[in-house]
Amino acid sequence: MVFQSLMLLARNKGPDEFWRKRKIFRIAAHFIGRRRNCYSIAIRNVHRALVYSSKGRALKKADMRALWETRLHAASEEHGISRYILHEGLMRSNILLNRKTLMDLAVWEPRTFKALSIIALARTKQDGLNSVQHLDMPDGIITRGMLK
Repeated sequence: MVFQSLMLLARNKGPDEFWRKRKIFRIAAHFIGRRRNCYSIAIRNVHRALVYSSKGRALKKADMRALWETRLHAASEEHGISRYILHEGLMRSNILLNRKTLMDLAVWEPRTFKALSIIALARTKQDGLNSVQHLDMPDGIITRGMLK
C-alpha cells in the first residue's frame, strides 16, 4: 500500500493520553492506596468495578423480586390464603396489581390488603377452584358475579 503523504500514513490515536488516564483516575478516585494513583493498577480495578456494577444491577432486580414474593407470601398466609389463590382471585376479579404494588399495600395499608384478599377468596370460591373448596365464604362481600 502506497501513501501519497505522511498525513495519510498517520493514524488517529484517539484522545490525548492525559484525558484518557484522567477518565480512569476519576472513576478510581474513591479507591484506597495505589489502586487510586497508579494507572496500571487503577485501570484493572476500574474495569473490575464496572463489571461488578453491571452484574449488580441484575442481582438487585432479582433480590427485590424475591423480597416482594416473600413479603406477599407472608401477608397472604396471614389472611389464611395462599399466594396463588390471592393472585388467581385478583386476576379473575380483573384487579390487575403487580407484585410490588401488592407488597406495598400489604406493608403500608394492611386493611386494604385484607379487603383485596377477601375479594380474591370470594371470587375463587365463587368460580369453584379445587384448592378453595375447604375454605369458608368470607362475610360482607358481594361481587357482580354473585348478583347474577
